[in-house]
Amino acid sequence: MTRVKVIGAGSIGNHLSHAARSLGWKVDLCDHDSEALERTRNDIYPKRYGVWDETISLYVADEAPVGVYDAIFIGTPPDSHLALAVSAIREGPSLVHLEKPVCPPDLVGAEELLAVAAQKNVKLTVGYDLLLGIAFLRMEKLLNELPLGEIQTIDVETREHWGGILAAHHWLDGPENSYLGNWHRGGGSAGEHSHGLNMWQHIAIVVGAGKVTEVSAVADYVDDEKLSYDKLMAVSLRTESGLIGRCIQDVVTKPARKWARVQGADGFVEWEYEGSPGKHVVRYGGKGDETRIETFDAYRPADFIAEVRHIEKLLDGQTADMPIDISRGLDTMLVIAAAHRSAQLGSSVAIDHSAGYVLEALK
Repeated sequence: MTRVKVIGAGSIGNHLSHAARSLGWKVDLCDHDSEALERTRNDIYPKRYGVWDETISLYVADEAPVGVYDAIFIGTPPDSHLALAVSAIREGPSLVHLEKPVCPPDLVGAEELLAVAAQKNVKLTVGYDLLLGIAFLRMEKLLNELPLGEIQTIDVETREHWGGILAAHHWLDGPENSYLGNWHRGGGSAGEHSHGLNMWQHIAIVVGAGKVTEVSAVADYVDDEKLSYDKLMAVSLRTESGLIGRCIQDVVTKPARKWARVQGADGFVEWEYEGSPGKHVVRYGGKGDETRIETFDAYRPADFIAEVRHIEKLLDGQTADMPIDISRGLDTMLVIAAAHRSAQLGSSVAIDHSAGYVLEALK
């Protein structure tokens, strides 16, 4: 039986624990706050999934077992990820999984993390689970199969008022009580909704356009005594091949819109998360064709189950697929860092990928 330690008993930690149990894993969930563990047992987990799972072991963080896990999942705020990941790697698991975004946009410690993981031969993954959902996988299959012609552009939006996030963290009074309200810690729209930028980059690789090499962004920042965040980030991106597109992320739109479209010279493919009630939607069409529409059941816990199933395949050596590999997550962090710099300077920022995952890669 696969055994996992889940660090962090907030909303994500509960999702990851439930997903792992859905696949029959042994789950140890830990948090530095004993109240968070009680909230998990008596509130979050039973309300979300119907009943508390008595097979899950709860530990105050420094009392959890060490060195006995196949995988360690980190579901804490982004400014704690890298230090926790390095410590987790040293326990000797086969894989360490970090929730997104990987880290704050200063990228401090990213290269050290990669070095330690390489030394210990530990796989690293990042929680961009939308890429593994059945609807998005259908979109990706269509991108590979349809005669779309030359790709003209990619558009992605992850626009969602963060009231939904705060509702899932009802013990917080507002964004000022966590990293959410501080972009320097990995919050704000660019960090918290970075599914969008990550998806844009993934699609660019799928269609053969390569990595993002230039970023131009405008942002609407909120700054006061308690908050410093981007409530909207609009990003134009250029890839190695010269493909241009855009990604918009915000924490103000309701109802939410999570959407991606690839436009080719001869056709298009479009994905929309919960594009109709209870359904994800994929739309596609070619020259002169009627738009075809396919729908897929929408159930948020299923996204995490798909993610953990992918991790299980990585552990078993059944796949070498890269969508949630640490390198992809850190590529997204470079784009986030470039977007903030561009928005503040009012000019485009180039990314030199040969420089590594450091701010010096931004030109």
